[in-house]
Amino acid sequence: MELKYGSTSFPLEFPPERLAGVIEPAIDLPAESSEEIIGLALDGCEPILSGFAPEDRVVIVTSDITRYTGSELYLPLMVERLNRRGIPDRNIEILIALGIHRKQTTHEHEKILGPLYGRIKVTDHDCDGPAGLATVGKTSANIEVSINRRAVEADRLILTGVIGFHYFAGFGGGRKALLPGIASRQACMASHFSVLNPQPGSGKNPLATTGNLEGNPVHQAMAEACAMVGPDLILNTVLSLEKRVIAAFAGPWREAHERGCRYYRELFSYPIADKADLVVVSCGGFPKDINLIQAHKSMEYASRALREGGVMILLAECRDGFGHTTFFNWFRFRSLDLFEAALRDRYEINGQTAYSLLQKAQCFTIILVSRFPDHQVEEMCMIPARSLEDAMKKAEALMPAGWRALVMPEGGSVLPVP
Repeated sequence: MELKYGSTSFPLEFPPERLAGVIEPAIDLPAESSEEIIGLALDGCEPILSGFAPEDRVVIVTSDITRYTGSELYLPLMVERLNRRGIPDRNIEILIALGIHRKQTTHEHEKILGPLYGRIKVTDHDCDGPAGLATVGKTSANIEVSINRRAVEADRLILTGVIGFHYFAGFGGGRKALLPGIASRQACMASHFSVLNPQPGSGKNPLATTGNLEGNPVHQAMAEACAMVGPDLILNTVLSLEKRVIAAFAGPWREAHERGCRYYRELFSYPIADKADLVVVSCGGFPKDINLIQAHKSMEYASRALREGGVMILLAECRDGFGHTTFFNWFRFRSLDLFEAALRDRYEINGQTAYSLLQKAQCFTIILVSRFPDHQVEEMCMIPARSLEDAMKKAEALMPAGWRALVMPEGGSVLPVP
């Protein structure tokens, strides 16, 4: 088999007695086109849309360029439905849910809006602009929620996005378009901080994990914030590995998102009989392995298939480095207790990802095939390798007798379930 790495790939062959299985989702592509799938989902929203009036000012929230959602397909279809209700283009605005990300370029706006670019007003969210934010309340965990004023003051608010696994919010999509998507920096940080247990030194909340919403404090903070604003409806897509829309869920924000999460969990979970001594995982090539923060998702999912003390080979080119300028600085902490204390003292979302990476590097042996200099990989408590062949030689020297391996060709898209 071939495992993707950046824009190229590495061949991998295992003797049958060593290979325990290949973890990848089995997806039957629907006969309907992406546009037809989206249209059918919107058909189910007609009872909601029938309450929209021609004079309503409508804000549609959609993701930035870092998360492909199929927006160039569904935004025109959504606007068409609004036009049918008599709402003119001038009353419609598209708000890009940047969270704490950078502003978008003109070219990126064109890609996100597709044929709507130049026709419908588009605005980037600014998490640091107080004049553009409105406080809507506090969550049960005392998080003050400030949201983009355009969304709060709109007559109608529509959230859009894509559903996928999230390593501590459970799933993406739904309420995440609002918090962190169009929230203040303070609210973004506070909601992500919920990943840690309240007591210092008690680590990460075990319910704040991939594929789980029940009792998840991060999800709860986001859902409470969303309820304060009360979006009129959401439209969320589910994508194949090739980024084709294979399902869409639309309707009331909570119910439609939960339906989509159940569908995604069933389709992209992979039951395994036993955890392996070795897991070889590819992120799926560029852009899924564009930087280490993105690649961490594959590392997180692969760890579910690996026995404690086992070996993981992660193929992640990381041509753009770490993904954030402060990420690598966190590895000055080698003790998880000291790391956690520093994170509680000055929380950063990128620091949370670094903390999660170090946890896994101390629980497993992780061999990283990447562009990083050896000393940086070692500083992060991982073993550097220049190729898959090099990594396999290093891994085999660490294997117990009778070892067995699992392979994940698309590590960021499938969740092993022991």
